[in-house]
Amino acid sequence: MEHNDLAAARELLETGSYTCVVCRENTIYTATERGVKPLVRWLTEGLEAKNFSAADRVVGRATAYLYCLLGVREVYAHVMSRAAAEVLEAGRIYHSCGTLVDNIINRQGTGICPFEAAVLHIQDPQTALTAIREKMAQMNISL
Repeated sequence: MEHNDLAAARELLETGSYTCVVCRENTIYTATERGVKPLVRWLTEGLEAKNFSAADRVVGRATAYLYCLLGVREVYAHVMSRAAAEVLEAGRIYHSCGTLVDNIINRQGTGICPFEAAVLHIQDPQTALTAIREKMAQMNISL
């Protein structure tokens, strides 16, 4: 059976105009920005999400590393890449998804997501965060 926090996060994701939701009991954080931006912002702000449940529209390898750093205990995604599932498994984070895909595609539909490419050969969350921040700077994405 699905945990109450995960069910609540999924419900908010489905009914609100959010891109990701993390919740634990009565504490809820939501975001409307796309991609890795809200998770990087939460990490930068020092958000404490240990043992929270997360629901997200798209989770790739880059996002999975960010969820590891946030300390969530479970993640649901509408779309999740196989590499993200592997990262979450390695981080002992329960995960489920609507659709499991080989790769997260960029917004133009022309290739792999730039953040997925940035962390393709990275094996730990902290190094991934550095690579994600560098890619954000290259793409002029500010928090």
